Amino acid sequence: MSVVIETSGLTKVYQMGEVEVHALRGVDLTVEDGEFVSIMGASGSGKSTLMNVLGCLDRPTSGEYILSGKNVSELTPNEFAEVRNTRIGFVFQVFNLLPRTTALDNVELPLLYDHTGHVRDARAEAVAALERVGLGDRITHEPSQLSGGERQRVAIARALVNRPSIILADEPTGNLDSVTSVEIMGLFKELNSQGITIIIVTHEHDIAEYTRRMIEMKDGAIIRETMRAGRQPE
Repeated sequence: MSVVIETSGLTKVYQMGEVEVHALRGVDLTVEDGEFVSIMGASGSGKSTLMNVLGCLDRPTSGEYILSGKNVSELTPNEFAEVRNTRIGFVFQVFNLLPRTTALDNVELPLLYDHTGHVRDARAEAVAALERVGLGDRITHEPSQLSGGERQRVAIARALVNRPSIILADEPTGNLDSVTSVEIMGLFKELNSQGITIIIVTHEHDIAEYTRRMIEMKDGAIIRETMRAGRQPE
């Protein structure tokens, strides 16, 4: 496998008034193409900050971040945005769906901002993404007409619509019941089996158990890594 994510000495410092908050403290991390990884830790451990940096939503204070062979710190703002919009798909705890808009329109939205010229039929791509997550029969439904699990599937379809090679998911089951959480983790496992690199940020150990590699963080640093077979959805 090839390395898609590599960080060296990654730090992130926030200035809160007169106080410096060290959110990341020298993080060294390597993720290979096709891995299924969870990043665990309590609130304030730095796991969401790390995801934001890996997803090019934020830049590190210092250290090196190599994404698919490119040094992220050397990218122009336009290149930075293009990497974020085309190579990475995001899934969040809060589904971030437009409330009075159909599932199809929600999924199609990122393609309307695509200026690369790669997308020829945005609607067809959106339909295909919804079918991929098992919602081909719900494309005209608005979020209020969908269950929590279905809304998260719409959010996952939106993350998939640009055909990213990496999906970053921040507490993707945080607003779901245990049965629906299992369904969503099963979907992530299926997408990973199709070759997508998936990194999930969670504070729930039973959710992390679905991944093949568990990374634990504390006080902005990685303290432990565990490799495992990965729990199967029941």
